[in-house]
Amino acid sequence: MTGLAWASVPLYRMFCQATGLNGTTQRGTEAPGAVDGKMRIDFDTNVSAKLPWKFAPENPSETVDIGARDMVFFTATNTSTKPVTGTATFNVTPAQAGKYFTKIQCFCFTQQTLQPGETARMPVIFFVDPKIMADDDAKDIRTITLSYTFYPVDSGKTAS
Repeated sequence: MTGLAWASVPLYRMFCQATGLNGTTQRGTEAPGAVDGKMRIDFDTNVSAKLPWKFAPENPSETVDIGARDMVFFTATNTSTKPVTGTATFNVTPAQAGKYFTKIQCFCFTQQTLQPGETARMPVIFFVDPKIMADDDAKDIRTITLSYTFYPVDSGKTAS
């Protein structure tokens, strides 16, 4: 039972990544290329109360060509007097769009350390898989919201 409990978290994570369950996005290396179709992507950002950062997208939304590689930027500023390391969780809504939203590069794949007062410009490179247009449960989606929440790496501490 202990082994099953220990293995359940990574197995669930792999299942969500494979199926897009609960808005889990995919990881990829190359976009397939633009097709005839557009998708609006809205960006939502949040920061844990325990993390002294400001975090926002450079643009609140963007319309992209389905299948084409696109890049957007987010900025994060450490408002404390100490270096602080954060990590971002993410999801997309509607949830059924998760298996079609693929990230090639993302700041959310690694921890981010910002020095006191430092502002970082962080890219996300992504595409919306053209297969979304053939999925009966997802083909009517016209807007996907990509949401990030930053948390301190050591969530038991707060910086001042």
